[in-house]
Amino acid sequence: MADTGIGTPAQLKDPNYTPPIAKAIPLGIQHVLAMFVSNVTPAIIIAGAAGFGFGSNSPDFPSLIYMIQMSMLFAGIATLFQTIGFGPVGARLPIVQGTSFAFLPIMIPLVAGKGVEALPALFGGVVLGGLFHASLGTVIGKIRFALPPLVTGLVVTMIGLALVKVGIQYAAGGVPAVDKPEYGSLLNWSVAGIVILVTLGLKFFARGMLSVSAVLIGLLAGYAVAYLLGMVSFANVERAAVFQVPAPFHFGFEFSLAAVVGFCLMAFVSAVETVGDVSGITKGGAGREATDKEIAGATYADGFGTAIAGIFGALPNTSFSQNVGLIAMTGVMSRHVVTIGAIFLIFCGLVPKVGAIISTVPIEVLGGGVIVMFGMVVAAGISMLSDVDWNRRNMVIFAVALSLGLGLQLEPKALQYLPDTLRILMTSGLLPAAFIAIVLNLVLPEHLSEESTEEVSGGLAGHGAGLKNDPAE
Repeated sequence: MADTGIGTPAQLKDPNYTPPIAKAIPLGIQHVLAMFVSNVTPAIIIAGAAGFGFGSNSPDFPSLIYMIQMSMLFAGIATLFQTIGFGPVGARLPIVQGTSFAFLPIMIPLVAGKGVEALPALFGGVVLGGLFHASLGTVIGKIRFALPPLVTGLVVTMIGLALVKVGIQYAAGGVPAVDKPEYGSLLNWSVAGIVILVTLGLKFFARGMLSVSAVLIGLLAGYAVAYLLGMVSFANVERAAVFQVPAPFHFGFEFSLAAVVGFCLMAFVSAVETVGDVSGITKGGAGREATDKEIAGATYADGFGTAIAGIFGALPNTSFSQNVGLIAMTGVMSRHVVTIGAIFLIFCGLVPKVGAIISTVPIEVLGGGVIVMFGMVVAAGISMLSDVDWNRRNMVIFAVALSLGLGLQLEPKALQYLPDTLRILMTSGLLPAAFIAIVLNLVLPEHLSEESTEEVSGGLAGHGAGLKNDPAE
């Protein structure tokens, strides 16, 4: 195959190859555009849950700008951990790190309605959970047996299901309150609908960078409409500084058992997600399996990147799956291309005005974007579940874990008499579902007896596409 102007086929599969700088810079920026919205959204959601989110008149509103700023800065730094590495840390592959959605179901109950006073405990959990996450690099290859697609698919699906409510609330005008009569108005839904329509149109009918950046362009379209309707204010942009160096323990540091336990348990899920992303990069970009050294290095970088981010007021980082698909699409395996994108993120993170501009996006516009993003999380979980052998044993595991996990999340008052720490962990829905699925998968026999499965299935066993009878029956 002839040289494409970026490199020869052999060079493009080499992580250590650097394309010509005129090609490498736009390729690096492309990686940033693909993950930018997803990267800053968790900080916005946590600030909103705590009570100082978009449209807030609270004196704590600058804390949102700072959290957005740190999301960009430490996504860039964590990405450098992966692409450049140091010692055993880093896969030395084109892995883009960003703020993880997976931890949101754990973080929201910790901060709900508590303002910035809840943040010291939150970031204490981020730091300690990150260090635990890094320690998983030593054993990640040995614990994967406990996390088959049945478990990981269920967990990812639960993450999406836990977040779809947030998307609807944002599209309707933010977290509902008695003093917001415009909540759910046609105007709010119209702006969110424009974002969804533009995103879907580009995703299905465009190609290349337009398709990859569909959510970002959809948000820009919604933002333009919102601006014309007078829904955008730039007051905070004028007050924001031009340059700011992050301060360690900006929000303080506090030990909370619920936060630490929650972040440590979710570290398993995040670590397995990273293993999948590393494997996807090496298969899609180089046509080979990931080495144990690369998987361990990526896990170390995940954990240490999260711990350092927490010290400075940023949320947990993980590898971003959308960038895995971008590598497969472009065919460029160069880690140095992603390094350029990381440097761009770091620059944005040092300029508070960038965070202030992002904070001008109306909540309804963001709602349209996150409806799509969170729906895609659910779809990704269902896709993972498609690899499951749906025999009766696995159906029982999935049914019990989903019913209890989702049920406790929907009706948190059912556990109102539990101690606060245990109640927060259980009503997240995600952790009880994951725990039940892991334990049942390890202890239940490979084949349930015919009598027990018939009682559970209620006469439906064996009917419908995708259902399989146990071989032993």
